[in-house]
Amino acid sequence: MASAEVIAIGDELTSGVRLDTNSQWLAQQLVLLGVPVACHTTVGDEQGAIVAALADACRRADIVVVSGGLGPTADDLTRQALARLAGQPLVQDDQVLAHIRQLFARRGRPMPERNVIQAQFPAGSQPLANTHGTAPGIRLRVARTAEGWSDVFALPGVPAELKEMWANQVAPAILALLGPTRRVIAQRQLRCFGAGESEIEGLLPDLIQRGRDPTVGITASRATITLRITAVGETAQACRAKIEPTVATIRACLGTLVYGEGNDELQDAVSCLLADRGATLATVEWGTAGLVASALGEVPGIALYYRGGVVIRDYASLARLLDITVNTSRGQAGDPASLAARMAIAVCDRCEADYGLAVGPFPRVDPATTPPPQVHVAVARRGRVHVEPFVFAAHPDLQRTRCAKQALNLLRLTMLDQRLETTRRSE
Repeated sequence: MASAEVIAIGDELTSGVRLDTNSQWLAQQLVLLGVPVACHTTVGDEQGAIVAALADACRRADIVVVSGGLGPTADDLTRQALARLAGQPLVQDDQVLAHIRQLFARRGRPMPERNVIQAQFPAGSQPLANTHGTAPGIRLRVARTAEGWSDVFALPGVPAELKEMWANQVAPAILALLGPTRRVIAQRQLRCFGAGESEIEGLLPDLIQRGRDPTVGITASRATITLRITAVGETAQACRAKIEPTVATIRACLGTLVYGEGNDELQDAVSCLLADRGATLATVEWGTAGLVASALGEVPGIALYYRGGVVIRDYASLARLLDITVNTSRGQAGDPASLAARMAIAVCDRCEADYGLAVGPFPRVDPATTPPPQVHVAVARRGRVHVEPFVFAAHPDLQRTRCAKQALNLLRLTMLDQRLETTRRSE
């Protein structure tokens, strides 16, 4: 099977000024063509470093896709690096130069002399037309010692131009290189919440071991665990047939820890359950400061089921917005579970919703406290309420996001369970 590497060029990438989204997109497109990507390289605007990165990639991979460095300025050095790699001079393509001049003329501007360099290509290479920009791409075949050839496709860094050139020229060229015997790569993602990465791996029977077919990869991002099942086969149907038993095993092992597939978020799972039940929801948040409402607001069509949300900042706003009074001098504020329960019931009643979801105030954090403090989340329905405490011990930058997800997940599990096991009535 052919292999690929992706190279991104630019000081703005190596310095962190800009995020390299081109490499992510290109890798995804290569996998769709059945070409696994073994390596990503990011290199600055220094010709020697670019030549070295290209040479290394060509030694390792059959297909190398490069983005960036094809502009007209002194720091755009991809074409010169490709010429050095191939040991060939740059030669001018008059047809490409005429196209660039026409682009400037249509924009009512004279073409700067510096742009002439964009019509120069390593001898023996092929220009890749750029309909809407002045930076044509380059296709170059590089000899690999005793290993045939490596095909290099260099594209401009402007995402819109890169994507159009990929669809119209690069993808068809790669498919032609692969021929009728190309292999297909298919992938399926399961999304999980409620357990850590190592805990989930421990629940699966050796599914993540290397060398397995299909492979199962696991990643964690902001408390959400993603399991990626990848198969290689002659057809997409053959890949799906390989993947399905593994998906069934994962679902059987993890149960309700799996909440969705693909790019599903917890709010999507909640929205689907509300739609299935024809139920409505209202939320009230203290510690998460509206993150739950914001997440729900991202779901298309959620307005049919989401009655609205309230954000509480202190006891005064609690009384003003939900008519809940707390006499802190008499210690009633000392029961955070009771407070979360009252909030959930109150917002449910106030918004005339079927479900009320409440996130209580965040506790004060003292690293010396053992056990760690808790934050309370409550789900109310028809005057009954389930309250659950969650350990408040994540990284400060993740705490609100994690707690918002915990609240949505508790609502999801409560709706799946069809009952509220722990009942607390409004006091």
